[in-house]
Amino acid sequence: MEPLLHNAMRQYMDAVSAFTALEEAQREADHVRGGMYWHAGPPSAPEARYLVRTSPTGGEKSLGPRSPENDAIFDAFHRRKSAAEDRLAGLKESVKEHQRLNKALRVGRVDPLVVNIINQFTRTRLMKHFRVVGTHAVYAYEAEAGVRVIPSAVATQDIDFLWDVRQRVRFSADLKKIDSSMLGVLKKVDPSFRIRQSQKCTAVNKRGFEVDIIRRQPMDGDAHPIRLSDDEDDFWVAQAVNAHLLMDAPLFSSVIVSTTGEMARMNTMHPLVFARFKRWMSDLPNRDSKKKERDLLQARIVEQMVDEHMPHLRKADIGPALEPPTEEMLAAAPISTGVD
Repeated sequence: MEPLLHNAMRQYMDAVSAFTALEEAQREADHVRGGMYWHAGPPSAPEARYLVRTSPTGGEKSLGPRSPENDAIFDAFHRRKSAAEDRLAGLKESVKEHQRLNKALRVGRVDPLVVNIINQFTRTRLMKHFRVVGTHAVYAYEAEAGVRVIPSAVATQDIDFLWDVRQRVRFSADLKKIDSSMLGVLKKVDPSFRIRQSQKCTAVNKRGFEVDIIRRQPMDGDAHPIRLSDDEDDFWVAQAVNAHLLMDAPLFSSVIVSTTGEMARMNTMHPLVFARFKRWMSDLPNRDSKKKERDLLQARIVEQMVDEHMPHLRKADIGPALEPPTEEMLAAAPISTGVD
């Protein structure tokens, strides 16, 4: 583990500042999505005007006849919308410039595909239903700590997304809003993604990169099995042992940077929960010995990052300790851990 070079660290801090300002501007712009206009009255009173608010999906809602109050609402909405759009456009240009500087100064080293997938999930408002778990979470920790871990500790050709099954109804509604399957969302990033027929919680692209979607084992009346949409060729979410502890863990969020300079916000679990989970995995009797070695390596690296660069995180309540899995637990899950 080594610190980022001074110039790269300074650039990362400036880039994150612009990126977070863009996130705030996007949230503000979201409040004024759609439009507002004056609608003519009925044939019996064509001179009448009614204020109508339109949604981004084409829905309309009448706010009543023209009045001084509705005139003020109309004017305020359009002033706010214009200001939000101007600010958003300016910050998008600023972020683009920072992306160029990120690349020039070699700030990032995350696979651009990973950043593009996370950004696509964010744009479609689906990211709030997922946490990144497994090896890719280390990139969020090292970005926050301002260090680089040894490449062998983060080398992987798959990313694990933990889905919050508790929000299933809201997730389905959000997916229907964009008229897509989850695989369809992924194909917007890379059209070569296909669901693996032998492991339907996994999509793989033409270069062998895999996206896994997992969930906690059924509890509190959870439905199982679950396909993420009505599309026959979509993800079937796999159970993962003790995954509820990862979903319930304190949220950790950090801006990651790809090798081409693009940025994305990665939401994952508290780093000490990650380290504890990796140590638990290294003790699993049926886990491959090479994976056990990497589990321990990642746990030690992340614990060291916390001790040396993020000591305040030691104060967090990270939940109960992990018990060894029973044979029944392992037998019930198609993927024994789901977090590689």
